[in-house]
Amino acid sequence: MKLNVRPAEECRYDAVSLGEIMLRLDPGEGRIRTAREFKVWEGGGEYNVVRGLHKCFGLRSGVLTAFADNEVGKLLKDLIEQGGVDTSLICWKKTDGIGRICRNGLNFTERGFGIRGAVGCSDRANTAISKATPEDFNFDYIFGTLGVRWLHTGGIYAALSEQSCETVIEACKMAKKYGTLVSYDLNYRPSMWSAIGGLEKAREVNREVAKYVDVMIGNEEDFTACLGLEVEGNDENLKALNLTGYYKMIEEAAKQYPNFEAIATTLRTVKTATVNDWKAICWADGKVYMSKEYDNLEIMDRVGGGDSFASGLIYGLMTTGDPELAVNYGAAHGALAMTTPGDTSMASKEEVESIIKNGSARVKR
Repeated sequence: MKLNVRPAEECRYDAVSLGEIMLRLDPGEGRIRTAREFKVWEGGGEYNVVRGLHKCFGLRSGVLTAFADNEVGKLLKDLIEQGGVDTSLICWKKTDGIGRICRNGLNFTERGFGIRGAVGCSDRANTAISKATPEDFNFDYIFGTLGVRWLHTGGIYAALSEQSCETVIEACKMAKKYGTLVSYDLNYRPSMWSAIGGLEKAREVNREVAKYVDVMIGNEEDFTACLGLEVEGNDENLKALNLTGYYKMIEEAAKQYPNFEAIATTLRTVKTATVNDWKAICWADGKVYMSKEYDNLEIMDRVGGGDSFASGLIYGLMTTGDPELAVNYGAAHGALAMTTPGDTSMASKEEVESIIKNGSARVKR
């Protein structure tokens, strides 16, 4: 597989993300409804990917996002900097003190355990990034003057507002103008799209974005809802397990969008909140590659597992051009990310490569 990645010496960034970064409030082992204290993390579907690309895989990454210029925004900036991701491209927006003009997003998430599933309660309307325009970022300067090898964004950001829809499309167009590769995680959330036009709007926007995407990521619901594709023969009890039908859907996606260099997804079977079967597939060059399977994977915190898969996949594609190795980087990184708390990965590249090579969980001394 030959991806036309811009030379590293021509670019300031190996990868940047465009999307919302929220303050995650985590009650630990307890429940949101009974919490007396929360642990604070930063997280966002697009950000988590480039954070993993830097922290785990050592790439130069930055974020395209916007914060309300207040103490919570400064906290988010500090958390991002602790992960080593460049914050110089953040757009700071004035606010009025109570969030009428704009605010920063909050995400309350409990992890779940056993028969009790994970629960999320987001508070993210009217955020600074939902109001950001292309002019807030100067894409000509970012992709042209500074140089970016890879842009990652997704459907969660697109669904925030009508303005987000316009900004994500323009970002992808400008990235392609300057030879930046684009990956996009469809990440369909019906509740988020409902306020700006529902399923019809989701398809309109995602079909337009898809024209500029090199690596498309999503599960069968994402492809069905966002691109209007169907998985043949599936029913509610077999979602993501009918691989023959899923392969046909991927082939149809590749046929409709010949610009797709790769299409990837994770395949998860939820046994309990803390035990899942986990694997992934990647289509490239007309072939489908399956990762190593992680049966009965024990999970501490499932949030961000798919994002860590995406960062491993992107790293593998960018540095090796081998889709089989890339999907294994992704699956191993996602699996490891779910063994630690928070949205973002705490894994190292060495740990990921050890897992790919069937490394054990014996104590290391």
